[in-house]
Amino acid sequence: MPLIKLGVEGKTRFSRGDTFLHNVISGNHSMRVLPAAIIGVAILLASTIWVFVPMLLQEEEFFDGPAIDSGARIEIEMLNQQVEDLRERVDTLTQEVARVSARAAAGNRQVFQAPDVDDSQPFRQSGPNDIIDAYAQVVLIADRRNVNEGLTIAGSRWLGNTFGLPRQDLDQTCREMTNQRLASKLRTQNVGPIKVRMLQPAIDSLTRVFEKVRATDPDLYARISTAGSLCVRAIRGTTNRASTHSYGLAVDLNIDGKLDTLGDGKTQLGLTILADFFKEEGWVWGASWRREDSMHFEVSRQKLEQWVRDGVL
Repeated sequence: MPLIKLGVEGKTRFSRGDTFLHNVISGNHSMRVLPAAIIGVAILLASTIWVFVPMLLQEEEFFDGPAIDSGARIEIEMLNQQVEDLRERVDTLTQEVARVSARAAAGNRQVFQAPDVDDSQPFRQSGPNDIIDAYAQVVLIADRRNVNEGLTIAGSRWLGNTFGLPRQDLDQTCREMTNQRLASKLRTQNVGPIKVRMLQPAIDSLTRVFEKVRATDPDLYARISTAGSLCVRAIRGTTNRASTHSYGLAVDLNIDGKLDTLGDGKTQLGLTILADFFKEEGWVWGASWRREDSMHFEVSRQKLEQWVRDGVL
């Protein structure tokens, strides 16, 4: 029975040393910065223990006689001494890791230390702001045929069948709206950064668009200009068809008052950003048309059908 106690005690003492070794080597996040040579030493020592301990702790040897009992005790004590030696080495390595980490942290502070700033002085831009100044930059419209995916235009035929013509005697000159159903909802109003004359539901919708733009990108919001909204006249080449502009359901926008070139497949960068806000609100962007008109934004058919169902038009 004393033989069994020696075996259990030896196993317990080794298990504690092994647990300590595992926690130090595997659990210390500082080891990430340890040089490769130091890591190799630790792994070599751990491997030695894992190889020889099973040979020393085989239970059948403990029951072979008194001589094996004494030998086991000696081997276990020697192993414990090795574990203590390893613990000291690991402590030394841990201290080395701490020194390396401290040097690395000090180096990072020197590299990334922010300069002193005099908060009493107002900020002044020392040169052009590349982001803000890019809003008016002309760029190609990426995948422009699909920018209105999920939305469709109302079209002059649908508009005429649903609301009637905005006025009966259409020509190429912009005139007043005489359609009473629509004219009663016509308003002139400041909407965000621009002033428009449109139907009230369209003004309300446009207000939501600009409010989101203002909250998200105030620099872009401040540079939005308009090239017009309501213009009651016939579509060129026709005498009885009217566009969404004639119904007070469209607006032309630009950045900094610079007009876009019609039909070149390009637009101002700021308009490509605005297009996302308009699409979310249910407006169609004229960039997708065969003859690209990227300044043009109009209420989609889906949105108009909803307004009709809701009784606002």
